[in-house]
Amino acid sequence: MQPSPFIGELVGTMVLILLGNGVVANVVLKKTKGESGGWIVITAGWAFAVMFGVFTANAFGSAAAHLNPAVTVGFAVLQNDYSFVATYIPAQLIGAFLGAVLVWLQYLPHWKATEDGGAKLACFSTGPAIKSTGANFLSEFIATVILIVGIVAIGYAGTSDPEKGGIPSGVAPYLVGMLVWSIGLSLGGTTGYAINPVRDLGPRIAHAILPIPNKGDSDWGYGWIPVVAPIAGAIIGGLILRGFSF
Repeated sequence: MQPSPFIGELVGTMVLILLGNGVVANVVLKKTKGESGGWIVITAGWAFAVMFGVFTANAFGSAAAHLNPAVTVGFAVLQNDYSFVATYIPAQLIGAFLGAVLVWLQYLPHWKATEDGGAKLACFSTGPAIKSTGANFLSEFIATVILIVGIVAIGYAGTSDPEKGGIPSGVAPYLVGMLVWSIGLSLGGTTGYAINPVRDLGPRIAHAILPIPNKGDSDWGYGWIPVVAPIAGAIIGGLILRGFSF
Protein backbone atom coordinates (compact mmCIF):
# COMPACT_ATOMS: atom_id res chain seq x y z
CA MET A 1 0.00 0.00 0.00
CA GLN A 2 1.42 3.36 -1.05
CA PRO A 3 0.96 6.71 0.70
CA SER A 4 -1.73 8.80 -0.98
CA PRO A 5 -4.04 11.71 -0.21
CA PHE A 6 -6.86 9.23 0.49
CA ILE A 7 -4.77 7.16 2.91
CA GLY A 8 -3.33 10.29 4.50
CA GLU A 9 -6.75 11.80 5.16
CA LEU A 10 -8.08 8.48 6.47
CA VAL A 11 -5.21 7.69 8.84
CA GLY A 12 -4.78 11.31 9.95
CA THR A 13 -8.48 11.63 10.78
CA MET A 14 -8.37 8.30 12.61
CA VAL A 15 -5.55 9.59 14.81
CA LEU A 16 -7.40 12.88 15.29
CA ILE A 17 -10.51 11.10 16.60
CA LEU A 18 -8.62 8.50 18.63
CA LEU A 19 -6.72 11.18 20.55
CA GLY A 20 -9.52 13.77 20.57
CA ASN A 21 -12.38 11.55 21.67
CA GLY A 22 -9.88 9.62 23.75
CA VAL A 23 -9.27 12.62 26.00
CA VAL A 24 -13.03 13.08 26.40
CA ALA A 25 -13.39 9.44 27.43
CA ASN A 26 -10.49 9.82 29.86
CA VAL A 27 -12.24 12.75 31.55
CA VAL A 28 -15.91 11.70 31.59
CA LEU A 29 -15.85 7.91 32.01
CA LYS A 30 -15.74 6.40 35.49
CA LYS A 31 -12.62 4.89 37.09
CA THR A 32 -10.14 6.29 34.57
CA LYS A 33 -6.92 7.97 35.69
CA GLY A 34 -8.16 11.24 34.19
CA GLU A 35 -11.73 11.19 35.57
CA SER A 36 -13.11 14.71 36.15
CA GLY A 37 -10.04 16.33 34.58
CA GLY A 38 -12.21 19.17 33.24
CA TRP A 39 -12.58 21.36 30.19
CA ILE A 40 -8.96 22.54 30.06
CA VAL A 41 -7.77 18.95 29.74
CA ILE A 42 -10.31 18.22 27.01
CA THR A 43 -9.48 21.31 24.95
CA ALA A 44 -5.74 20.73 25.30
CA GLY A 45 -6.13 17.08 24.33
CA TRP A 46 -8.10 18.04 21.24
CA ALA A 47 -5.45 20.61 20.27
CA PHE A 48 -2.73 17.97 20.45
CA ALA A 49 -4.99 15.55 18.57
CA VAL A 50 -5.28 18.01 15.69
CA MET A 51 -1.54 18.62 15.65
CA PHE A 52 -0.59 14.93 15.54
CA GLY A 53 -3.42 14.18 13.13
CA VAL A 54 -1.96 16.69 10.69
CA PHE A 55 1.56 15.30 11.05
CA THR A 56 0.23 11.77 10.52
CA ALA A 57 -1.78 12.76 7.46
CA ASN A 58 1.34 14.35 5.97
CA ALA A 59 3.39 11.22 6.63
CA PHE A 60 0.79 8.97 4.97
CA GLY A 61 0.45 11.01 1.81
CA SER A 62 -1.86 13.99 2.35
CA ALA A 63 0.11 17.20 2.08
CA ALA A 64 -3.07 19.21 2.67
CA ALA A 65 -4.06 17.27 5.83
CA HIS A 66 -7.57 18.68 6.02
CA LEU A 67 -9.01 15.95 8.31
CA ASN A 68 -12.30 17.82 8.18
CA PRO A 69 -14.91 18.20 5.40
CA ALA A 70 -15.48 21.79 6.49
CA VAL A 71 -11.82 22.57 5.78
CA THR A 72 -12.05 20.68 2.49
CA VAL A 73 -15.16 22.60 1.42
CA GLY A 74 -13.75 25.91 2.66
CA PHE A 75 -10.60 25.51 0.58
CA ALA A 76 -12.60 24.29 -2.42
CA VAL A 77 -14.68 27.49 -2.28
CA LEU A 78 -11.62 29.66 -1.68
CA GLN A 79 -9.63 28.15 -4.55
CA ASN A 80 -12.66 27.44 -6.77
CA ASP A 81 -11.28 23.91 -7.13
CA TYR A 82 -13.52 21.01 -6.11
CA SER A 83 -11.41 18.21 -7.58
CA PHE A 84 -10.23 16.86 -4.21
CA VAL A 85 -13.60 16.90 -2.40
CA ALA A 86 -14.74 13.45 -3.55
CA THR A 87 -11.42 11.92 -2.42
CA TYR A 88 -10.94 13.64 0.93
CA ILE A 89 -14.41 13.53 2.51
CA PRO A 90 -15.04 9.75 2.25
CA ALA A 91 -11.55 9.11 3.64
CA GLN A 92 -12.22 11.48 6.53
CA LEU A 93 -15.53 9.81 7.37
CA ILE A 94 -14.00 6.31 7.35
CA GLY A 95 -11.09 7.51 9.47
CA ALA A 96 -13.41 9.17 11.99
CA PHE A 97 -15.47 5.99 12.36
CA LEU A 98 -12.35 3.85 12.84
CA GLY A 99 -10.93 6.30 15.37
CA ALA A 100 -14.13 6.09 17.40
CA VAL A 101 -13.97 2.28 17.37
CA LEU A 102 -10.42 2.48 18.71
CA VAL A 103 -11.59 4.77 21.54
CA TRP A 104 -14.24 2.18 22.41
CA LEU A 105 -11.59 -0.54 22.52
CA GLN A 106 -9.13 1.58 24.51
CA TYR A 107 -11.66 2.21 27.29
CA LEU A 108 -13.43 -1.14 27.06
CA PRO A 109 -13.95 -1.84 30.82
CA HIS A 110 -15.04 1.73 31.55
CA TRP A 111 -18.26 1.72 29.53
CA LYS A 112 -19.83 -0.75 31.93
CA ALA A 113 -18.47 1.16 34.93
CA THR A 114 -20.15 4.36 33.72
CA GLU A 115 -23.90 4.59 34.31
CA ASP A 116 -24.56 7.91 32.58
CA GLY A 117 -25.59 7.31 28.95
CA GLY A 118 -25.01 10.97 28.12
CA ALA A 119 -21.41 10.73 29.27
CA LYS A 120 -20.90 7.72 27.01
CA LEU A 121 -22.34 9.59 24.02
CA ALA A 122 -20.05 12.55 24.78
CA CYS A 123 -17.07 10.25 24.17
CA PHE A 124 -18.24 9.89 20.58
CA SER A 125 -20.13 13.00 19.48
CA THR A 126 -20.96 16.54 20.54
CA GLY A 127 -24.05 17.94 22.20
CA PRO A 128 -25.30 21.35 23.29
CA ALA A 129 -25.05 22.69 26.82
CA ILE A 130 -28.44 24.35 26.28
CA LYS A 131 -30.55 22.87 23.50
CA SER A 132 -31.64 25.61 21.11
CA THR A 133 -31.60 24.80 17.42
CA GLY A 134 -30.92 28.30 16.15
CA ALA A 135 -28.35 29.18 18.80
CA ASN A 136 -26.60 25.82 18.49
CA PHE A 137 -26.42 26.16 14.71
CA LEU A 138 -25.05 29.70 15.04
CA SER A 139 -22.38 28.58 17.52
CA GLU A 140 -21.06 25.90 15.20
CA PHE A 141 -21.32 28.26 12.23
CA ILE A 142 -19.31 31.06 13.87
CA ALA A 143 -16.66 28.72 15.25
CA THR A 144 -16.16 27.13 11.82
CA VAL A 145 -15.82 30.48 10.06
CA ILE A 146 -13.07 31.31 12.57
CA LEU A 147 -11.45 27.93 11.94
CA ILE A 148 -11.31 28.45 8.17
CA VAL A 149 -10.14 32.05 8.37
CA GLY A 150 -7.58 31.12 11.02
CA ILE A 151 -6.10 28.25 9.02
CA VAL A 152 -5.73 30.40 5.93
CA ALA A 153 -4.25 33.23 8.01
CA ILE A 154 -1.66 30.83 9.44
CA GLY A 155 -0.68 29.79 5.92
CA TYR A 156 -0.52 33.44 4.87
CA ALA A 157 1.68 34.53 7.80
CA GLY A 158 4.81 36.25 6.56
CA THR A 159 4.02 35.93 2.86
CA SER A 160 3.22 39.62 2.54
CA ASP A 161 6.95 40.25 3.05
CA PRO A 162 8.94 38.65 0.19
CA GLU A 163 12.09 38.77 2.35
CA LYS A 164 10.51 36.50 4.97
CA GLY A 165 8.37 34.15 2.94
CA GLY A 166 5.81 31.89 4.60
CA ILE A 167 6.16 30.13 7.92
CA PRO A 168 8.08 26.82 7.84
CA SER A 169 5.80 23.91 6.96
CA GLY A 170 6.71 21.98 10.10
CA VAL A 171 5.46 24.82 12.29
CA ALA A 172 1.97 24.99 10.79
CA PRO A 173 0.51 21.91 12.58
CA TYR A 174 1.46 23.40 15.96
CA LEU A 175 -0.27 26.66 15.08
CA VAL A 176 -3.40 24.92 13.79
CA GLY A 177 -3.52 22.95 17.04
CA MET A 178 -3.30 26.21 18.98
CA LEU A 179 -6.10 27.65 16.84
CA VAL A 180 -8.35 24.71 17.69
CA TRP A 181 -7.36 25.03 21.35
CA SER A 182 -8.35 28.70 21.26
CA ILE A 183 -11.68 27.91 19.62
CA GLY A 184 -12.38 25.25 22.23
CA LEU A 185 -11.53 27.51 25.15
CA SER A 186 -13.38 30.56 23.84
CA LEU A 187 -16.27 29.22 21.77
CA GLY A 188 -16.64 25.55 22.66
CA GLY A 189 -18.73 25.79 25.80
CA THR A 190 -22.02 26.02 23.91
CA THR A 191 -22.01 22.91 21.71
CA GLY A 192 -18.69 21.17 22.30
CA TYR A 193 -17.24 22.72 19.11
CA ALA A 194 -17.59 19.96 16.56
CA ILE A 195 -16.46 22.35 13.77
CA ASN A 196 -15.99 19.18 11.73
CA PRO A 197 -18.86 17.14 10.27
CA VAL A 198 -17.08 13.77 10.35
CA ARG A 199 -15.70 14.39 13.82
CA ASP A 200 -19.33 14.16 14.93
CA LEU A 201 -20.97 11.93 12.31
CA GLY A 202 -18.44 9.09 12.14
CA PRO A 203 -18.28 8.56 15.91
CA ARG A 204 -22.06 9.00 16.25
CA ILE A 205 -22.51 6.14 13.78
CA ALA A 206 -20.01 4.11 15.81
CA HIS A 207 -21.96 4.86 19.00
CA ALA A 208 -25.15 3.64 17.35
CA ILE A 209 -23.54 0.40 16.14
CA LEU A 210 -21.15 -0.64 18.91
CA PRO A 211 -22.29 -2.92 21.78
CA ILE A 212 -21.85 -0.34 24.54
CA PRO A 213 -23.65 -1.31 27.78
CA ASN A 214 -26.64 0.95 28.57
CA LYS A 215 -25.49 3.50 26.03
CA GLY A 216 -28.85 5.18 25.50
CA ASP A 217 -29.90 7.17 22.45
CA SER A 218 -27.44 8.47 19.83
CA ASP A 219 -29.38 11.78 19.64
CA TRP A 220 -29.85 11.88 15.88
CA GLY A 221 -32.33 14.72 16.33
CA TYR A 222 -29.40 17.00 17.14
CA GLY A 223 -26.89 15.21 14.92
CA TRP A 224 -27.61 17.24 11.77
CA ILE A 225 -26.41 20.51 13.34
CA PRO A 226 -22.70 19.57 13.74
CA VAL A 227 -22.77 18.35 10.13
CA VAL A 228 -24.64 21.16 8.35
CA ALA A 229 -23.54 24.19 10.39
CA PRO A 230 -19.77 23.63 9.89
CA ILE A 231 -20.28 23.17 6.15
CA ALA A 232 -22.28 26.41 6.01
CA GLY A 233 -19.59 28.18 8.05
CA ALA A 234 -16.88 26.82 5.76
CA ILE A 235 -18.65 28.10 2.65
CA ILE A 236 -19.04 31.56 4.12
CA GLY A 237 -15.46 31.54 5.40
CA GLY A 238 -14.20 30.59 1.95
CA LEU A 239 -16.29 33.31 0.30
CA ILE A 240 -15.02 35.94 2.77
CA LEU A 241 -11.43 34.99 2.02
CA ARG A 242 -12.07 35.00 -1.74
CA GLY A 243 -13.54 38.47 -1.36
CA PHE A 244 -10.19 39.61 0.08
CA SER A 245 -8.25 37.83 -2.69
CA PHE A 246 -6.44 35.34 -0.46
